[in-house]
Amino acid sequence: MIDINKKSKMAIGIDIGGTNTVIGFVDFDDKIILETSFETQADRGVNEFVNLLKKIIEEEYTKINDVYKLSGIGIAAPSANYLKGTIETAANLNWGTVNIVEKIKVHFGVPVVIINDADAAALGEHKFGIAKGMKNFIVLTLGTGLGSGIFIEGHLMLGENGHAGELGHTIVESKGRECSCGRYDCLETYASANGLKRSVFYFLSYLNEQSELRDISYNQLTGKMISNLANKKDPVALNAFNYTGEILGKSLANMVMLFNPEAIILFGGLADADELLLTPTRFYFEKNLMTVYKEKVHIIKSELQSGKAAVLGAFSFIKDLLTEEKLITEGERYE
Repeated sequence: MIDINKKSKMAIGIDIGGTNTVIGFVDFDDKIILETSFETQADRGVNEFVNLLKKIIEEEYTKINDVYKLSGIGIAAPSANYLKGTIETAANLNWGTVNIVEKIKVHFGVPVVIINDADAAALGEHKFGIAKGMKNFIVLTLGTGLGSGIFIEGHLMLGENGHAGELGHTIVESKGRECSCGRYDCLETYASANGLKRSVFYFLSYLNEQSELRDISYNQLTGKMISNLANKKDPVALNAFNYTGEILGKSLANMVMLFNPEAIILFGGLADADELLLTPTRFYFEKNLMTVYKEKVHIIKSELQSGKAAVLGAFSFIKDLLTEEKLITEGERYE
C-alpha cells in the first residue's frame, strides 16, 4: 500500500474558454506533469460541462495518483468573481451566473478557487513568463475581446468586488461601436480580433483602393487573414492595423498615468500579428505619454503560449492559497 503522506503535492489549473477548456496538472515545483484539453461545448449547459470535466480529470489523475496527491484546483474563466466562486454572465459561455466552484468542489473535496482569465494570465506571466521579477506591470489578453490583469508592488490587483482591471471596458472613442457589455465604444470594440474586423469594414466603406478583403464576408474574416494581407501591403488591412494601434497606444498611455508600470505585456491572437500591431501601438503610446514617462515603459509581447499562461496562472492562484505566497491583494477569498 502506498503511503499517501509520501506523495508529492500537485494542483490542477483549468482554463475555461468559450471554445476549448485546457487542464494542467502541475506539481509544487511549478512543473507541468500532464496537460489535456477538450471542447467546452458551452451550449450543452454548465452541468454537462462539469460532468465532462470531472470525467476527464479522473481519467488523467489515475495516470499519476500513485505518485501525486491532489491538493487543490484553480480555475481561470471569463467574467469570474473570485470572492463568490461564480462565473457571471460570460458572453461566450451563456450559462448566466453559476457557482462553478461549488459544482466542481463537490466532486473532489479539495479547495477550489476561481479567477478571471486575464488575471490568471497575469499571474502566469509573473511566475513563469517575461514578467518574472517585475513588481509593476499590466498584461493585456488580445483575443476575441480584450482582458487585462494588473500587478502593483508585486501583488495582483483584484479590487473590492474582484473585478478590478477591466481595461477592455474603458470607453475610448465616440464612434458608437456597441460592445458585448451593452455599452458603446469600449476599448475591446477597437483593440481585439473582433475590433480589428470591424475596423476593416469601416475602411472598406471609407477607401476606394483595391483590396482582397472586399471579397470576404464578415463571418468568414479572421484576424489571421487580415495579418496575411497586411504583410502583403493590402491598404485596407494596413489602415485597420494602424487604427487599432492608435487606439490601443493612446489607451495604454492613459493607463501609465494611473499605474506607472515597468512594462505592458501583450499576448493572444491579435498580438501574434507582431510588428503590424506593435509598431503603431508603440508609436502612438510614446506620442501620447507625459514627458516624465517617455521611453521608460516597455510594450512587449508575451513569450508564453496563451493556453498555458492562464492554466499556470490558475495553478498559481490555488498554490498561493495553499502556501500563502500572497501574490494577490488582501481580501476574503472563496474557498
